[in-house]
Amino acid sequence: MEEYALKAVEQLTTRPVEPYDTFTLSPITPLLGAEISGLDLSRELTPQQEKELTHAFHAHHVLVFRDQDLTPEQHKRFAGVFGALHPVALPVEGSDPYILDIKAGKESRQVAGNGWHSDGTADAEPSLGSMLYITTMPEGDSGGDTLFANMHLAYELLSPALRGFLETLTAVHDGALPWTAAGQTPPPEYDVPRTEHPVVVRHPENGRKLLFVNAPYTSHIPQLSRTESDTLLDLLHTHVARTPLLHCRVRWQERTLVFWDNRSVQHHAVWDYFPLTREGRRVAIDGSALRA
Repeated sequence: MEEYALKAVEQLTTRPVEPYDTFTLSPITPLLGAEISGLDLSRELTPQQEKELTHAFHAHHVLVFRDQDLTPEQHKRFAGVFGALHPVALPVEGSDPYILDIKAGKESRQVAGNGWHSDGTADAEPSLGSMLYITTMPEGDSGGDTLFANMHLAYELLSPALRGFLETLTAVHDGALPWTAAGQTPPPEYDVPRTEHPVVVRHPENGRKLLFVNAPYTSHIPQLSRTESDTLLDLLHTHVARTPLLHCRVRWQERTLVFWDNRSVQHHAVWDYFPLTREGRRVAIDGSALRA
């Protein structure tokens, strides 16, 4: 491991253990993710619980809550603790405008999230985070894990020279790309978002730098030729996907809720359970504009 990479890892692994008085926290890896126990999310949180959860969220980026019995309204209320709810881009007529139903089974030919990405990066104000609650697991409770990658660390593990170059660049994020990649056209009622963000942004809450490009939504880097842009983006996407040190894996169970930061992590929903069925519902939270 290069010296600059070792320093970045040591800063995270040697940080003091934070005490939490209102719940128990168990890290998933030393670098990303944590399981929270001792909280019933169907109940309203106390101010102290809210404060400690916010701190844990910024420190670990992915929080896992198991054995939760949540109605859709309770799910939305918990998400609302962290900000205004983000409406679904293409809601089904008659459905809740803030709840995205997630389902894949034997009739599915593709599934949402099966590839490294962050949700909604083409928006001018990308979502703060998402909360996914799984209600039905594949038979045998196997498969359907979600992988997460730490984008703060993805930036910090790059060489200082490359980091400096990336900080001079922007990237265009285009909401139409997932449609065109599948040979489809976005529906006419979809107001397709398209935004130019810095390649390296500062997290709005903790101020740390992070890498902000992802394969499904990032179109190109306008300061470079198309060949240069494609080559550099391929390098960065490969770095995120193939550097295990960045990753943690969440193994789902029914009645599990996972809350992740859409700015500081990417995720990959592994579709390894065909033809079995997995179902859940997702609520997203409004974010803010990102700056270098």
